Amino acid sequence: MNVYRQAGLIFGAVTLSACVQLPEGVEPVQPFEAKRYLGTWYEVARLDHSFERGLTGVTANYSLRDDGGIKVVNRGCDAEKGEWSEAEGKAYFVREKDEGFLKVSFFGPFYGTYAVFGLDNEDYEYSFVAGPDTDYLWLLSREPEVADSVKSDFLQQASELGFATDDLIWVEHPADGCDNPEQS
Repeated sequence: MNVYRQAGLIFGAVTLSACVQLPEGVEPVQPFEAKRYLGTWYEVARLDHSFERGLTGVTANYSLRDDGGIKVVNRGCDAEKGEWSEAEGKAYFVREKDEGFLKVSFFGPFYGTYAVFGLDNEDYEYSFVAGPDTDYLWLLSREPEVADSVKSDFLQQASELGFATDDLIWVEHPADGCDNPEQS
């Protein structure tokens, strides 16, 4: 990963880590089963922020840590440069272990909000995630795309909670990832 992208990821993590709080009206899902949430998630949509700007093919991989927390590895392709950008962090439950309210850190002791406010409770196939305020919003899925009904539900819930859904970036997941020679 290049130094500028790494600095941007760190800056973004520090900015996001200003506090661990819930945006007004956001209620984390409960029950929430961390073991079912583990694995790879594709970023389907997000609000723009500096630490992911310009990235495509974004994924998040969650695995258990020895200390009971969750290891977080976010990865995306900087299509302009034709290279992967990766950030590793850790997450811990804020209140109850059966509630989708976690604090996540990508940089030292600074933590930001990771609040799952929508979830396919049956199969854990999609997730609606908020940060500490309405500037941070993600739609994650086990597949690169979701059904129109999931998009509609996400847009409706997010809009009702005050997120700027017109500003969402719908993330592309090119089949060749960062290996497209035209992107070099």
